[in-house]
Order: sequence, then C-alpha cells, then structure tokens
Amino acid sequence: MRFTPSDEQRDFAAVLDTLLDGSDALVAARAWAAGDTAPGLKLWSRLAEQGVSALVVPERAGGLGATPVELALAFEVLGRHAVPGPWVETAAYLPHALADPGPLTDGAVRTVAVPPHTPYALDADVAEHVFLVSTGSTDGAGAIRAATAGNPHRSVDGTRRLFEVVSTGSTTETEHPEPGDLGRAFDLAALATAAQLLGCGERLLADSVAYVKQRRQFGREIGSYQAIKHRLADVRIALDFARPLLWGAALSAAGSVDRARDVSAAKVSCADAAYLASRAALQVHGAVGYTAELDLSLWITKVRALVGAWGTPAFHRARVLDSLVSAGSTNEVR
Repeated sequence: MRFTPSDEQRDFAAVLDTLLDGSDALVAARAWAAGDTAPGLKLWSRLAEQGVSALVVPERAGGLGATPVELALAFEVLGRHAVPGPWVETAAYLPHALADPGPLTDGAVRTVAVPPHTPYALDADVAEHVFLVSTGSTDGAGAIRAATAGNPHRSVDGTRRLFEVVSTGSTTETEHPEPGDLGRAFDLAALATAAQLLGCGERLLADSVAYVKQRRQFGREIGSYQAIKHRLADVRIALDFARPLLWGAALSAAGSVDRARDVSAAKVSCADAAYLASRAALQVHGAVGYTAELDLSLWITKVRALVGAWGTPAFHRARVLDSLVSAGSTNEVR
C-alpha cells in the first residue's frame, strides 16, 4: 500500500510541530517528572485549544470528527517532542470508550485504567476525571466506571506517573457512564501509542545523526566511520518500514474487519524500530548517553515504557498470528 498524507493533514501536523517547538516541551516534561505539573498543564491547554483532545470525538458531539490518520499524525508529533500527560487515554481511548464523548471537548485532563493491558491509570493525580474499565476486554465488551487515584507506581519513564485506581462505587449516571465501543477504543489507543513510538524513534535518530556529525574522534567526525553509518542506516530502514504499517493501521482503524491485526502489526513494528533507535542512540553517544541530564534520556526511557503500553509485544504478536491462522483456516474450508 502507498499512502501519503494530504496537504491538509501535513499542515495540521506542521502546526502542532511549530507549536511544540516554541513551547519548551522538554522543560515541561522534566518538570512533570519532578512533580511540577504546571508547565505540562499549560502545554496541555495549548494543545487542547488546537483540538488534539477532541480530535476523534464525532462532530455531532462537538468534536473535530477527525479520522485515525489525523490521530496518528498528531501522536507522532507528540512523541517527537516527548509531551507529557495522559494524551492516549484522553484523546484516543475515551472518545470511543464513552457512549457520550461530548464532555471530552472541554479540554480537561482525563485518564483511564484498562486491566490487564493497562492496569494503572497514567497521571491520575492530576486528571480531573478518572475511569476504570472493569473487564479489560479488547473485543468491545465490558463496563466503564468513574474511579479515584490510589497508590502510585514508578515507571522507567519519569514522565509517566502510574496509579492504581479504585471505583467510586457511586450509582449516579454521571459517575457510571455508558460504555461505547471498547474494542475500537483499545485499538485506537494502541495505534496512538505506536505513532508516539515512531515519533520518539525519529527524534532519537535525528539527534544521533546531529551528534555524530559534530563529535570528533581521532581527528575526524565519528559519523564518517562506516560502522556508525551502518548502525544509523539500520535505524532509518527500520523506521521507514514501520511507517507504512502505521498508516495502514490508521486506514484500517476507520472500519476494516482487519483492524485489530493491522493495529497490532503497527504497534510491534513501531516498537521494534523505536527500540532499535534508542539502542543505537546510546551506542553512538557513548557514556554521555547514559546520563539523565542529557535530553536523549527523555526519549530512551519513554520508548522503553511505551513498548509495553496498551498491550505488550507478545500480546500484539499473538493477535497478528491468531488473525493469520484464522484467515488460513477459512481459506482451507473454502
């Protein structure tokens, strides 16, 4: 499949990229990890004003009614800039998990726990609304309930503050919203996570290329050595091979019967490519690459955390395999 974003879609991504370039996103990410959420919430408000939080909320509910393609474009930009906050939960999962997504257009911070694949709610301590999906099913079944933040848990990524959540037990309709399509919601969350991983991988590669062009060893730039060229070329190839799977999954997520398979394939491919980019970045940067003070660490730790977010590689590989085996069995019967 050949897919190229339209001019309007490219412009949308460019607007977000420009906004984040001038918003000190890295400062917000470091402050968020240190417990100071004010810069991150300010950035959240600016992105919400651009419609990111209501991107895939239907127009009938007051949202932008965008497609999963625009969602993937937006989250690739968020990953490239290491933007903190429960964006996947608010902008990708909940618009389809809630039968009435209208309230999502207010730009508020929301988060959700979806056991067993997402057992903890991201940034539940700063979210204005916290939810718990009781079954964790990815096939569309289950119930969604309002919840409150419980015990915190540490993530390898300091900007990802994880919390246990407890259902409020309220019996009001507001506290127990009707569930929407939880299966599609899960797949959109996995798609958005894959796009974030691709964005992280692209940033890691760009920073690595810039570094090897200015770092000198034995009288020449280390980027002139074949071994380093080959290492970074492998990353470029991996990212370029992952991108078509991401776009294919974004198109499939609009309503294809192969949605789950395609999303899982994209998640696995983008995770593998981003992880390869993080390993290569560490290697070409040398000892300085292991320091938390270097901005590189923000993307390296984020990649490590996102690889297992919204479904582990093993889970997504199994979904791809099950789909292929099922398709093969159907063809044999025919």
